Amino acid sequence: MTRVALYARYSSDNQRDASIEDQFRICRERADREGWQIVAAYKDAAISGSSIVLRPGIQSLLQDAQGGHIDVILAEALDRLSRDQADIATVYKHLQFAGVPIVTLAEGEISELHVGLKGTMNALFLKDLAAKTHRGLRGRVEEGKSGGGICYGYNVVKQLDARGELIRGDREINQAEAGIVRRIFRDFASGVPPRTIARKLNEEHVPGPGGKPWNDTTIRGHVKRGTGIVNNELYVGRLIWNRLRYIKDPSTGKRVSRLNPRSEWIIRDVPDLRIVDDELWQSVRAKHEDIAEKFTNVSEGVQNSQRNLLNGARRPRTMLSGLVYCGCCGGPYSLRGANRFVCSTHVSKGTCDNNRTISRDELEKRVIAGLKDRLMAPEVVAEAMRAYAEETNRLNRERRSMRDAWNAEFKKVLKDIDQIIDAITEGMFHPSMKDKMTALEARKAELSVLLSGKPDTKPDILPSAAGIYAQKVSALNDALDQPDERHDASEALRQLIEKIVLTPGPERGEIFATLHGELNTILRWVEHQAADRNAKSGHAKAGNMGMSVSVVAGVGFEPTTFRL
Repeated sequence: MTRVALYARYSSDNQRDASIEDQFRICRERADREGWQIVAAYKDAAISGSSIVLRPGIQSLLQDAQGGHIDVILAEALDRLSRDQADIATVYKHLQFAGVPIVTLAEGEISELHVGLKGTMNALFLKDLAAKTHRGLRGRVEEGKSGGGICYGYNVVKQLDARGELIRGDREINQAEAGIVRRIFRDFASGVPPRTIARKLNEEHVPGPGGKPWNDTTIRGHVKRGTGIVNNELYVGRLIWNRLRYIKDPSTGKRVSRLNPRSEWIIRDVPDLRIVDDELWQSVRAKHEDIAEKFTNVSEGVQNSQRNLLNGARRPRTMLSGLVYCGCCGGPYSLRGANRFVCSTHVSKGTCDNNRTISRDELEKRVIAGLKDRLMAPEVVAEAMRAYAEETNRLNRERRSMRDAWNAEFKKVLKDIDQIIDAITEGMFHPSMKDKMTALEARKAELSVLLSGKPDTKPDILPSAAGIYAQKVSALNDALDQPDERHDASEALRQLIEKIVLTPGPERGEIFATLHGELNTILRWVEHQAADRNAKSGHAKAGNMGMSVSVVAGVGFEPTTFRL
């Protein structure tokens, strides 16, 4: 029986979850008429169709289709899968390779023609929708109403017009939040750092925008972009719209902002929404100018050819940058002040009680020692290698048990291909044969890969893995002392570390570290070392470590804890 997977999506928070069930219901009716067996149903609720990158439902669907668990995908229409031209073409190619056709209630079985024409139409629809939405929002702003979203300090006014329809864009002052806004302005104008303001608000359990904790960036924001509490001109009764535009990053699917030319900004006075008086607003502006002047003077004093050094310069990445985390809140540890690691959440928000710090040099020394002496302890290595061998052998047994089925399917695919070729030779060509042949060829290629090599009974594990690894770590440690080699050595050591978790100990100033290493990386190192040795001795490398490693990528050591 044909195995079918259903897919449904709706794109807006204003739509209902029932929309998903409505789509599933009519798809189930079609599957019943066709006699298909429904094996799975995937959905993405309140997620745009302009990108598949951030949609877990479609990603799971593609994985299962490529894994051979699905024969057909059924959806209400092609635009449910994606409205982006590039995305729908990519989805179609992957499914064609997996031999899984797309069938929709609106278009029938999807072909290259549907992908091209419908993809273009959907792209034009999105562009037209964006233009109409932008035009509608501008109309609201011209009337002094909000163009969307809700700023801290205001409430949405919900009321109906004479026809009973919701009037959008009206706002009113939230007096409780307005008091917090004025307090932030006063503190900032008096010289209190944004980080201190945020910590005090969090200590008093004052909820921030969206109910989240306060942090320094929420308060100071970005002056030119008008973000942050102290830069929002709505608080002085001035509504500015179209300052920023948003563009989707094709690599991540997320929106990023771009600053529009000032000539495109729409500015309207809304005195009834004023929270901060002019005197306090100007005091904050003056404080901004003082801060900017100090930064400029410092940077000019350090290097006359480089302005605004404190804002523009980035701290160079160190050996452990981005790898250290707090054991209390789970947030990152970062370098602050005198080259010491400190919990970023504790510093910026004050919501974490972990105030323990450690110098960068001391932590690096302990980590290197942990890699050499603790993480590669004989008993740890033995257990890791045993688990690795067991998992690899299990996967090998599964592959061997599947070989007979793959062989039988491979012969059938070859037979079907020959029959289509014979039919075409005899002049019995039909357009549907092209799609069928494409699917068969794709499956033939996939089966050829699966049957290309028979796995060994046991994985190729070198008995000297721990010794080789310890030698390489020791060599890298020596390279850290050489200025010309330090950068490359640091990058190599970073690859051996998954993460480092720092947790306060019971004694004053005490801090514990948990070092998480990656067995997959270590085995790759061992493989490369073995290849080098075999090349020098003239012997061929036995086994297939590359295959074994890739099969169990992600298998890791139990963490080793050591006191710093």
